[in-house]
Amino acid sequence: MKLNQLKPAAGATHHQKRIGRGASSGLGGTSTRGHKGAKSRSGYSRKIGFEGGQMPLQRRVPKFGFKNINRKEFKSINIDVLQNLAEKNNWSVIAPENLIEAGLINKNDLVKILGNGSISAKVEVKAHAFSKSAEAAIEAAQGTVVKL
Repeated sequence: MKLNQLKPAAGATHHQKRIGRGASSGLGGTSTRGHKGAKSRSGYSRKIGFEGGQMPLQRRVPKFGFKNINRKEFKSINIDVLQNLAEKNNWSVIAPENLIEAGLINKNDLVKILGNGSISAKVEVKAHAFSKSAEAAIEAAQGTVVKL
């Protein structure tokens, strides 16, 4: 075996052909960049959304509407659901922790109690918001309402 016969083991090398290393490499000259233009220059980086000078999509699509950054998103739960929970689990206090345990909300959700259905159980309901009808129905059933 001679030094000119040495080669790395099969699969040991992964590099692709090195471009821009002279004419004899077959990839010298323009080094696969073509002639002239911004993309042929060193240091070129295309801006995100650039479409070759054509008006970019994010500028040519009409804008409309308004998104309130202070909006609070509530998970709504009706009082008939509270009635079922109070009966099934024998709860006298229904708080967001109980609703998480029951799988109705996630830990970061804000809860609003709505007045759909009826409630007869005497429960203390803790939530972030209540509709007027829900508040009246809970208090009519001798329950209490606690806003968090």
